[in-house]
Amino acid sequence: MGIIMTFIVYGVLVIYLAAGVLYLAGNRTGREAVHKYALIAAAAGCVLHFAVLSMRTALTGMLPLTNGLDFLLTFSWITVVTFLLLSHRFRIKAAGGIVMLMSASMVLVLIILMKGRLDAVSPLMPALKSPWLTTHVITAAISYATFTLAAGLAIMQFFPAGRAIKDDYVNLLVRGAFALLSLSIVIGAIWAEQAWGRYWSWDPKETWALITWLIYAIYLHLYNRRGWSGSYARWIVIGGFLLVLFTFFGVNYLLPGLHSYV
Repeated sequence: MGIIMTFIVYGVLVIYLAAGVLYLAGNRTGREAVHKYALIAAAAGCVLHFAVLSMRTALTGMLPLTNGLDFLLTFSWITVVTFLLLSHRFRIKAAGGIVMLMSASMVLVLIILMKGRLDAVSPLMPALKSPWLTTHVITAAISYATFTLAAGLAIMQFFPAGRAIKDDYVNLLVRGAFALLSLSIVIGAIWAEQAWGRYWSWDPKETWALITWLIYAIYLHLYNRRGWSGSYARWIVIGGFLLVLFTFFGVNYLLPGLHSYV
């Protein structure tokens, strides 16, 4: 099964890259047909991506949420799903290129850092054997994915093709992601008290999650103030996304602690 999953993950990477290039080509040429091909490619990659998640679930007997590999698989898939769903409702297809390339990059990182582990099965650590696991991790994964999409839209707004992307779209995504991140932190604190006897221990993951939360809180606080919309707000959203990446990759690989489940 590991060989099959590896083959599918490589397929997902190639299709996401192709979708990203098609979206960018559609922006450049203005041809709606190219955007349709990009949408088809993105949807096909998303289906294959879901197949890998399903296979991991069948293999481990648990939802793919318990380690760094599974979280990255889930987080990157939710990013694509969220974009595909919202692109039908809002005028954000111009951001498809950057969003798909960001998702492809996460899949590439997964391949590089976690090669040969797709079929690995290991018992849960004692601290992870909790009913809080699913709620805590899934809220974090959805918030990370939504922050990723918000950053993609913010980046695209700097280019002529992204003029149709409104600041309100980015703000709406950040608000939703911020609420989910807040919920994830609260649930994590409750879980930590049950597992380790304290709500907060200033573990690296907790510390950087709090820093990320504060950056987005500042963005939301300043958003409606005069002079803080436009490029200023976009840079804060992009900076917050970089903190999201560091909270995941930096903590797991550079600052090991209680949350380093790689």
